[in-house]
Amino acid sequence: MEIVGESLGIDQDKKIHSYFKNHWLHYFPGLGHRTTFLRQAANLWRYKQKIREQLVAILLPAGSSISIIDGFPMPVCGFKRAYFSRLHKGEASYGYCAAKDMKYYGFKGHLLIDKSGVILDLDIAAANIDEREMLLEMAEKNGFKTLGDKGYICSERLKEELLRAGVNLHTPLRDNMKDHRPKHVVKALNNTRRIVETVIGQLSERFKIEKVRARDLWHLTVRAERKLLAHTVDFYLNYIAGNSILQFDKLFT
Repeated sequence: MEIVGESLGIDQDKKIHSYFKNHWLHYFPGLGHRTTFLRQAANLWRYKQKIREQLVAILLPAGSSISIIDGFPMPVCGFKRAYFSRLHKGEASYGYCAAKDMKYYGFKGHLLIDKSGVILDLDIAAANIDEREMLLEMAEKNGFKTLGDKGYICSERLKEELLRAGVNLHTPLRDNMKDHRPKHVVKALNNTRRIVETVIGQLSERFKIEKVRARDLWHLTVRAERKLLAHTVDFYLNYIAGNSILQFDKLFT
């Protein structure tokens, strides 16, 4: 029920419950009260995680050789209201999203995907946490070669630390930096990296992952796990149907 709800763009527990109660109750005669559904949905987080891990293993039997990392903003409230807000006090912080040229108060999602578009991992941290720190924390889920944007340009010391963790990081360089890599290699890496923008766009538009509706960090991560599972299930359904794997609209038309 949660996977279908998320895939249809219904991301609130109350609305998912109402949707199935109003339209599909004959399939779920024991649906019960909304509060029971909400509690059960949250408590099943570990099972959702295990299902997604098994699907990833089916989709990537040899693991990920090339992974891609990028971040996206998760504002808790409007920027002008941030000073007065008590939501996620002590957990959220102020940050800046270069892609949207936006200052905000909240969290940042750090998304790691395979080059095919399969989601490998997501970490949610305060908006002021450095992207490169999060990359190091997520290193065990990375493929050996990891692609990032200019925000992941790091010092030689951190690059060596990443290499020791098994991560060979590639990023575009700034205009004032010399790039000794062949131009065709850089172009190919940049083209490959763009798929993460497609996946973030899907998570934001269809699954509304940037909306912070939870009032505590645990429920926020639980809701995020549900969205990752729904995305992975939709990816898998396209895979077995022979569709273009990231064209989710084909599943619902």
